[in-house]
Amino acid sequence: MKIEAKVPEIGESITEVTLSSWLVENGSHVEMDQPICEFESDKATLEFPAEASGIVTYVAKEGDDLPIGATVCIIDTEGKSNTSPESNPSKNQTAAVQEQKEEKITQEAKAVAQPASTNTYATGYPSPAAKKILDEKGVSPESVQGSGVDGRITKEDAIKAAVPSASKVSTTSTPVAPKAPAQPVVPGSRNEHAEKMTRLRRTISRRLVEAKNSTAMLTTFNEVDMTRIIEIRKAYKDEFAKEHDVNLGFMSFFVKACTLALQKFPDINAYIDEDSIIYHDFQDISIAVSTPKGLVVPVIRNAETLGFAEIEKEVKRLAVLGRDGKLTLEDMDGGTFTITNGGVFGSLISTPILNQPQSAILGMHKIQERPMVING
Repeated sequence: MKIEAKVPEIGESITEVTLSSWLVENGSHVEMDQPICEFESDKATLEFPAEASGIVTYVAKEGDDLPIGATVCIIDTEGKSNTSPESNPSKNQTAAVQEQKEEKITQEAKAVAQPASTNTYATGYPSPAAKKILDEKGVSPESVQGSGVDGRITKEDAIKAAVPSASKVSTTSTPVAPKAPAQPVVPGSRNEHAEKMTRLRRTISRRLVEAKNSTAMLTTFNEVDMTRIIEIRKAYKDEFAKEHDVNLGFMSFFVKACTLALQKFPDINAYIDEDSIIYHDFQDISIAVSTPKGLVVPVIRNAETLGFAEIEKEVKRLAVLGRDGKLTLEDMDGGTFTITNGGVFGSLISTPILNQPQSAILGMHKIQERPMVING
């Protein structure tokens, strides 16, 4: 039987998605609920699982914009794979485990008898999703040990490889070089090229323009003496990290200060809905995070109930998910107030744009020493 796998309903406001990458080869065998491709919506990247076990035949290609309900691929539940059984196991879990044990014994016996290579075409080769992550992180596939079938590098392998790679770059003087362009740019040349915007970037662009055109935004600038905060952080950061297994950053101070201010001034924690003002009795703080795919705004829920360590852990968790492209729609839905940090880019002053329908946004900037007059 042939089943048409179609784009599912994702959210009330989402009518179209982009097929960002295939996770399986055309004509390969997949199991039910196995992720077969990734969709990029207006807010997040989503994995699309197979509705049944069978052979996949592409209908859409990477980069296609697909409306909800459009056919993505055909799954033939009675078809035969055009690849080897070793590359596409279809046995049940018990049989697969037994087969792996027998194969391991056989390989060990062969290794003793002769140093014959057991590599296949898949060994050390990343899946499309894994390749995308490795390219973004500047990690060579040769440095990653694949855990997939026949040594294939999976998306999880790429995500795990990106963490030590990023840490290594930050602690050494020689960063990983970006991928070289196909053709070197000649000085003085006037060539141009076009790159299709991702759905996320298109949505960001549209929403920011809408916010600018439909709201009466006012920006006010204030300076804050951070001396005591810096002293407190310096005095307790080692003890804090040892006790809570997370670093004490400035973000937890700012989030706590915002929750107290929002409780004191509830109008800032509200939004206008036609002729009414909707007030929130809670503080869900949106944190603007810059990722390789664009600016995303995950939410810290009920920040008013969290302590410093809980806030820092949540900020770290959301930042890692954003970096790895694994934020879900639920992670970014809602929010009553937004904090954005232009200081990480060295910015001294900026005018951040409202995150609608919120009423206010806090833009933080570079902390630097300067002469000040104190008590005259």
